[in-house]
Amino acid sequence: MTRPALPLPGDDAQRASAALVARIRDEIARAGGWIGFDRFMELALYTPGLGYYSGGAHKFGAAGDFVTAPELGPIFAQTLAAQARQIMALSAPRIIEVGAGSGRLAADLLLELELRGSLPDSYRILDLSGELRERQRATLATRAPHLLPRVDWLDRLPERFDGLVLANELLDAMPVHLARWGTEEAPGAILERGVAWRDDAFAWDDRPAQGRVLEHAQEIAAEHRPPAAYVSELGLAAADWTAAWGNILGCGALLLIDYGFPRHEFYHPQRSGGTLMCHYRHHAHGDPFFLPGLQDITAHVNFTAIVAAGHAAGLDLLGYTTQAAFLLNSGITDILARTPYENHARYLPQAQAVQKLVSPAEMGELFKVMALGKGIGQALAGFAAGDRSASL
Repeated sequence: MTRPALPLPGDDAQRASAALVARIRDEIARAGGWIGFDRFMELALYTPGLGYYSGGAHKFGAAGDFVTAPELGPIFAQTLAAQARQIMALSAPRIIEVGAGSGRLAADLLLELELRGSLPDSYRILDLSGELRERQRATLATRAPHLLPRVDWLDRLPERFDGLVLANELLDAMPVHLARWGTEEAPGAILERGVAWRDDAFAWDDRPAQGRVLEHAQEIAAEHRPPAAYVSELGLAAADWTAAWGNILGCGALLLIDYGFPRHEFYHPQRSGGTLMCHYRHHAHGDPFFLPGLQDITAHVNFTAIVAAGHAAGLDLLGYTTQAAFLLNSGITDILARTPYENHARYLPQAQAVQKLVSPAEMGELFKVMALGKGIGQALAGFAAGDRSASL
């Protein structure tokens, strides 16, 4: 495991991280000296008041640890509005955004839908972080104050919903299990990689896989025959979250935007160390034990597993394509053309954002868009060209 030399945070942040380390260390001790990596990741990201997404650290944009598509400017949300409008017209004029980040996507999407005469009756945000809820509320109050009364916050998934469910860069932050296929001594062994506390530090510790981890790892071994000592992620939490919507969604669609691959690419033999990645002050590295609570921990999405979970729960696959194809199908060049080229101060930042969003070397190819739904009897415009559903 290697990581570059990274800047240290202030004293208060280091004390908060130390408190979280103590919390995780104590849980490891109570569990008999070992916890699965999924539990470590859950604690590092979501422990109330201390976890990365539930603490007070600034996460999004130039001042945070990474930049998401909505933070590049309004053009991402403005383009997304075309697909949101169609889904609402085919189901119900309601939106739930799960994991709304800074609130920038919500504000810009609502403003564009207002411009198009297609405001939803309600825009609900599901985010368990009180700190992020306040930031979202402040963003909306600044960018779209007259639309704030349409927005409210949920504490849990609804029992029933018709309309659009929007999740941008949500699944990658859900806890993952780590599996290891084979060792030099036992090529056919399947292990679960977990976390122990040794020599005053977190340490990797592999143990024989059991239960769902063993079951899913055996399926992957039978299909892909990973080489010895191959380590990768099992996104069971993301699959379970997707499946839960099978009992919730009446008529509508989930629109999932994230980075990842279909299964045959996810478990490619050359990807022998998996996709786990950490983000800290715009540095990407592979050490999840560095300053817990102060860095993001993510894994790429296995979109084949997501669609399989959706199908098993009664959801239809409505489309799967690259972010570039989806945005081009949804009219991003027309949105860009609304700003005169001669107005360089406004046009150039938007053009740069479009380049980053659709370029294969940036976000255009690695990021995918998937739609799953019920009761949608019309092809979705965002997948009109370049649909890669057959690759799943």
